[in-house]
Amino acid sequence: MRGFTYAGPGVPAQLTELPTPEPGPGELRIRVGANTVCGTDLRILRGEKSKGVRLGAVLGHEVAGYVDAVGEGVEGFAEGDLVAMPPSVCCGVCGPCRRGTEHLCEDVHLVGYDIDGGLADYMLIPREARARRQLVKAAPHLEPAQLSLAEPISCCLNGLDNYRVEVGDVVVIVGAGPIGLIHLQLARIAGARQVIVSDPSETRRATAEALGADLTVDPTASDLLGTVRGLTDGEGADVAVLCIGVPALVNDCLNLVRKRGRVSIFAGLAGEGWSNIAANLIHYRELTVVGASNSGRESFVRAVALIESGAIDTKSLITHTFGLSQATEAIEFVASGEGIKVAVIPD
Repeated sequence: MRGFTYAGPGVPAQLTELPTPEPGPGELRIRVGANTVCGTDLRILRGEKSKGVRLGAVLGHEVAGYVDAVGEGVEGFAEGDLVAMPPSVCCGVCGPCRRGTEHLCEDVHLVGYDIDGGLADYMLIPREARARRQLVKAAPHLEPAQLSLAEPISCCLNGLDNYRVEVGDVVVIVGAGPIGLIHLQLARIAGARQVIVSDPSETRRATAEALGADLTVDPTASDLLGTVRGLTDGEGADVAVLCIGVPALVNDCLNLVRKRGRVSIFAGLAGEGWSNIAANLIHYRELTVVGASNSGRESFVRAVALIESGAIDTKSLITHTFGLSQATEAIEFVASGEGIKVAVIPD
């Protein structure tokens, strides 16, 4: 089989001929149907992120495919089943795992990092993942690229659980990339009265409007803070979700919300993630500031259900498709800012 493999920090990844894995006891092999590209793949490809990435590992963690071979002792799955799984394979015994937050596992193994991922013709599902019931079967009518989006949707659901959207809330989404557009749709499902999306890209603002944004703002041409306060009698939004990893925007989001508002620093920032903020905004306005990292099985199952029901518009998010032989071009295309979500499908 072919796999797009990591060759080290700053070294171009390459499509490599690899042995097709044979499932052992408790394991499954899937024929990859699609792998959507994440910004993390771009950072790995450019050498900006290497921690935990094994030399020679097949990249790609937003993957869906069809069961192709079933190892001894595996029940509940048959050849041809459409499946996907969260990329975090947890230990099950550390503190976060014991507290039901396995996505924060202290001894986690990650698909596309140290477990061979989905930028390949085939992928082996580890025994530990199946034993922890992380492999999720999906409705056969879905396209694999749609199901691949269960991973980012599940991460957004985890974020939503932390920052909460209540019926009648005003929500500001800062950034209309794939993540921002998912948060937009989730805010609508959760009962937001008004969703405002900020992004400098005219194309992405148009997509946000098509997906249900009440108002979109170009922050380079308009006063976002003034707009939000003008729409909320000067109070500010109930929730602000930061979906762009720009340090200066953290403080902007603190200013966007009302007293006792909620702010989600959903996007990761480069390096150590330092940002200068006016901490008194949190103190005197009694703000709640939360983060979000990865997702667990429960969020992933919910994400699959939302995709199956059509509650989340996944087809509108996937704007470009590349073949596996074009994996480098697909990942670099993400950096161009064109389109929304890129899918890589084995040729």
